[in-house]
Amino acid sequence: MATLGIPEDVLRNEVLIKKLEEIAKDAALMNGILMRTKETPNASEVVGFAPFTLFPSPVPRALFQQALAVQVHYNLLVDKISQDPAFLEEALTSTIKVDEFTAKLFNIHRQVLKEGHAQSIVLGLNRSDYMLDQGEDGGTSLKQIEINTIAASFGGLSSRTPDVHRHILKVADRLEEQEKILDNNPAAGLAKGLAKAWELYGSEKAVVMFLVEDVQRNIFDHRYVENELWSRNIPVIRRQFEDVSRTGSLDQNKRLFVDGKEVAVVYFRNGYMPQNYTHPQSWDVRLMMERSLAVKCPDIGTHLAGTKKVQQELARSGVLERFFPDQPDVVAQIRATFAGLYTLDMGAEGDKTVAMALAKPDNYVLKPQREGGGNNIYGQDICQVLEGMTEGSERTAYILMDKIRPCPVQNYLLRPGADLKLSTCLSELGVFGVYVRQGKEMVMNECVGHLLRTKSSEHDDGGVAAGVAVLDNPLLV
Repeated sequence: MATLGIPEDVLRNEVLIKKLEEIAKDAALMNGILMRTKETPNASEVVGFAPFTLFPSPVPRALFQQALAVQVHYNLLVDKISQDPAFLEEALTSTIKVDEFTAKLFNIHRQVLKEGHAQSIVLGLNRSDYMLDQGEDGGTSLKQIEINTIAASFGGLSSRTPDVHRHILKVADRLEEQEKILDNNPAAGLAKGLAKAWELYGSEKAVVMFLVEDVQRNIFDHRYVENELWSRNIPVIRRQFEDVSRTGSLDQNKRLFVDGKEVAVVYFRNGYMPQNYTHPQSWDVRLMMERSLAVKCPDIGTHLAGTKKVQQELARSGVLERFFPDQPDVVAQIRATFAGLYTLDMGAEGDKTVAMALAKPDNYVLKPQREGGGNNIYGQDICQVLEGMTEGSERTAYILMDKIRPCPVQNYLLRPGADLKLSTCLSELGVFGVYVRQGKEMVMNECVGHLLRTKSSEHDDGGVAAGVAVLDNPLLV
């Protein structure tokens, strides 16, 4: 058990912890670490603090800096993949035969390619997620879990957590640790990318449209980014698929109008799961937006670039070199973050992967082509899923990945209405990237901040919105 970071005597000082608990909750509310507490559209008055750790969690400085440094290369990689229809077709051919959701996305991709892209401006707001894998030799390495190319969340709330932990540590008289809390403002960085795309679109009257769900518990995470845009005098509207279906249209120049307002940027905070497409016309709306002159974040090619199958294909020998020819240093930096990834395509290689998984299921994670957390399959459940497939080709909707084994730490997880107890925890580091390309020119390519999420070690999967992980800050050691 790692003891770096907050000392054991502080963690087990019951009088101090009780005092800090109330202070921490108040600090979270005062600093705007907020989440709706009920699933209702009119819940603005039903608000509590978003779950978070009492103390920041230790993260090795070298690995943290490695994650930040490689982000600009991941930005370029995602963009290059989105512009390579041959690679996307090759990578996803088997998946789209058995995964209806990915197939529908890919059909839109094909239609847009056939018609031609109306807009040359591309905006990417992504988040690359990592865990710190502890090897048998005791060494620790940075390993990528996934890259989120659509609706990458918690840039807003993670901009507010540093001040909360600074205040907690000051009250606890841990001034040395307090000084190590990093400034972090992904909300401003994400808004900077949105603002640049809006500016390049070239119409001061046009709006940025957040495409959202009917009920959004994580509304305040959106609002921090939205408010950054309003502070730049960039108008923002929030609409659902149904709203765009009812009032949206394209003019003869493919400009997108919703409720009579010209849309410069469509920012997808919805549309990454099958259940987001609640009506058949939702898919028609997605196609209309993709065909439009509006800048899409992400466009359909970038959305597909974030699929798990593409992630697995990138781990094959020679594939990264396809996108970064004559750049061995870049290839090495990206490849150093890869965990073991294995195909489940039909054939000898896929058969070998199945045998590996069935023989030692605790060593792997079975991952479907889904975003949003809570979808991965672990342990003996892997055997049940693979053995329960009535047709062998069903397996091609998944990939297999080595299970990462991070070093556990001790911390307290604060949740509304839950008793506070010292827990054995695991953390996941996310790094936010922003890029804007116009034609062939990369106008912006930046790493704009980080996110640390921590959960009890008893849970295999699930994020903050799913009620499993909580917000955290890295304490560099």
